Amino acid sequence: MKRGTSSVAPAHATLYRTYRPSAFEDVRGQEHVVSVLQAAIASKKLAHAYLFVGGRGTGKTTVARIFARELGVSDKDLYEMDAASHTSVEDVRELREGVNAMPFESPYKFYIIDEAHMLSKQAWNAFLKTLEEPPPHVLFVLATTERDKVPDTIQSRCDVYSFRPPTREMLAEAVTTVAKKEGYALERSAAELVALLAEGSYRDALSILQKVLTVSKDKKIDVTEVEAVTGAPRGELVRQLLRAMAEANASDALRAVQEAVAANLDARTLTKLLIHRLRVVILLRFAPELASAFSKELAEPDMELATALSKSAEVTSDALRVLLDAYERMAYAAVPHVPLELAIVDICGAAAQE
Repeated sequence: MKRGTSSVAPAHATLYRTYRPSAFEDVRGQEHVVSVLQAAIASKKLAHAYLFVGGRGTGKTTVARIFARELGVSDKDLYEMDAASHTSVEDVRELREGVNAMPFESPYKFYIIDEAHMLSKQAWNAFLKTLEEPPPHVLFVLATTERDKVPDTIQSRCDVYSFRPPTREMLAEAVTTVAKKEGYALERSAAELVALLAEGSYRDALSILQKVLTVSKDKKIDVTEVEAVTGAPRGELVRQLLRAMAEANASDALRAVQEAVAANLDARTLTKLLIHRLRVVILLRFAPELASAFSKELAEPDMELATALSKSAEVTSDALRVLLDAYERMAYAAVPHVPLELAIVDICGAAAQE
């Protein structure tokens, strides 16, 4: 277990550390959590233990640190434990022995236990008594991405807060803002691709952005630079696949997949992009008024194709369902691109029979 460290990022810090929120007003997308914590601080009605639940990179640990600082907890009295590497009973026993000592210079000793679901059953049992009757000078925040793996006996003794994943719009706005602060201009479609690839994680979005900024030469970043750095399929390849599926041309579509495989492109990323683009096609068909919103997200060639395909009944919502199923199966497929190939065969076969 380590004590908290200074919030000042060193010169070599990653973008995520450099631009990590340092106050509640800087936190985006978690107002439902922040507002309750601020009210608890103001009223001095604090729980002795909190369980922060949410996907990776959604700000659980960051909010916990801000919470500690707002309570006047110094670095000397802030303790962080990564349960992924401290899973044993001995680790929890060490924690139990430490909580009885008074804080050095703060009103509370504040413990943040990250990846809490990784604790062993024996460790949870050892921790339960402390969590039931902690000393009045101790506060716990348990952070987890997998609430169902935290025992009910623990959850019932915590105030539980669910952290929402940021929307793609929020992530795109965040990376655009950070890029500007770093002296770069990020094209809108480039920001949208970064947001899509980040899968609801601020940390992942800024990690991708950092790689892109590292290789940029002119400080003007377009979508092709993001594709090159991340290994995301070229926009034209995705458009080629969409056209082929709309025309029930399995041969052209499978050839495009083979091109992606030969270029060592990630099959799941390709499928994710297809799902995103096909979703836009379906939504434009039934809600054309959304065009202005999508035009801000997509590169001009992608928007033109989506608009054209939305006027045709060849691509249906069934195709989107088939792609969603393929994406899910890819996580455990022996050959990652096979579920996509099967999906293309099914989609084109069904279209050809209509």
